[in-house]
Amino acid sequence: MNREQKQELVSELHQLFGEVSTVVVAHYSGLTVTEMENLRKQMRAAGASFRVTKNRLTRLALDGTKFDSIGDLMTGPTGIAVSADPVAAAKAMVDFAKTNPKLVILGGNMNGSALNSDGVKALATMPSLDELRAKLVGMIQTPGTRIATVLSQPGAGLARVLNAYATKGEAA
Repeated sequence: MNREQKQELVSELHQLFGEVSTVVVAHYSGLTVTEMENLRKQMRAAGASFRVTKNRLTRLALDGTKFDSIGDLMTGPTGIAVSADPVAAAKAMVDFAKTNPKLVILGGNMNGSALNSDGVKALATMPSLDELRAKLVGMIQTPGTRIATVLSQPGAGLARVLNAYATKGEAA
């Protein structure tokens, strides 16, 4: 990799760090190519991405970003998972690490807050933005549905009474 390519990679990573809200760092030593492909596939499905980068170049790209605290984690065979959703990268990494102990989560950063490996695991247990939005919409819709049901009950009761009188009058 020549100097221009390195500068391009650093600027690309710097731009990426400006667009995401969560970065998770892990050691991937011992993972096979198939396992790495499965990890990347799981990440894409969760709305995140995983990439292996050069530690020194990644540290340069982290300078001046809200994620500069994870520069110390960039030693050895490291890969980074990033996502715009604060929970997606952590959740996908932790799920993959449960079934594959070769992936060791070192820590991460969420919107400028440094996380150790336990912090990343705790973040992974939180609901994602989409799940929170669905719960919020459900909570907003529930009172309206209940009000409509309550308001329709007197009319329905009156209709049943009138129907009973009408059928009683026909039978007589």
